[in-house]
Amino acid sequence: MLVHSKTGRWAAWSLFGLLFLPLFALPLLVVGAASFATHWSGAFPSGPTTANYASAVRGESLQALTTSLVTALAASLLALAVGTWAALAAATLRKRGKRALDALFMLPVAVPSVVVGLAVLVAFSRPPVLLNGTSSIVVLAHTILVTAFAYQSVSAAIVRLDPAYEQAAASLGARPAYVLWRVKLPLLLPSLTAAAGLCFALSMGELSATMMLYPPDWMPLPVRIFTATDRGSLFSGSAVAVVLMAATLLVLLAVSRVRTKASYR
Repeated sequence: MLVHSKTGRWAAWSLFGLLFLPLFALPLLVVGAASFATHWSGAFPSGPTTANYASAVRGESLQALTTSLVTALAASLLALAVGTWAALAAATLRKRGKRALDALFMLPVAVPSVVVGLAVLVAFSRPPVLLNGTSSIVVLAHTILVTAFAYQSVSAAIVRLDPAYEQAAASLGARPAYVLWRVKLPLLLPSLTAAAGLCFALSMGELSATMMLYPPDWMPLPVRIFTATDRGSLFSGSAVAVVLMAATLLVLLAVSRVRTKASYR
């Protein structure tokens, strides 16, 4: 913190606690407490039980978790490939062309995700590309929604790259493809893993566009949480939400370890 006095540091930490706990930590703690409860007692959940988790890690909930993991992994890899390719291409364009490409990739983020879901539904509900009713349309929508974050992350990393590495490799006779594969991409690896983790987390929590597109046999976990709470099953929905958070955090921790190792290469 940029506070040098002891009193100032205490005041800053106190202000942080007053803002952080009610706005961020407390809602998550309530969800965690509700996942172990059977009913409300006043302002707090009560009736300790683990039955909610027994149903949250098997049957339809486990299938929904698998669906979310597969969808998020596929969307993240596709978004990372497309976003990286576009960022590398944008780095060679003039300022006007780069601005146009930036606007194109940021457009899905600038509009509500439900609009993106509707656009995908209308665009791919008729031949020649008929995806409606398949899992592919869900993966495609998630890819469109998260590619902007991969593109921006990689673009920012490319700007920070020292061109001396590429120039040295080119001066030694390395071809552009070799420079890209053996010099540029390894230097971008920390940013690539960070972008992949962000895309994965965003895809795991995506609901609005998914609600418009998912077929009955491809229900991601956020949709199951919504349907459970909509039916009044608040406590079982809270348990499923905790499972979703835990699965996402575990994957992000794994990505963080990869990113840390890549940073020290």
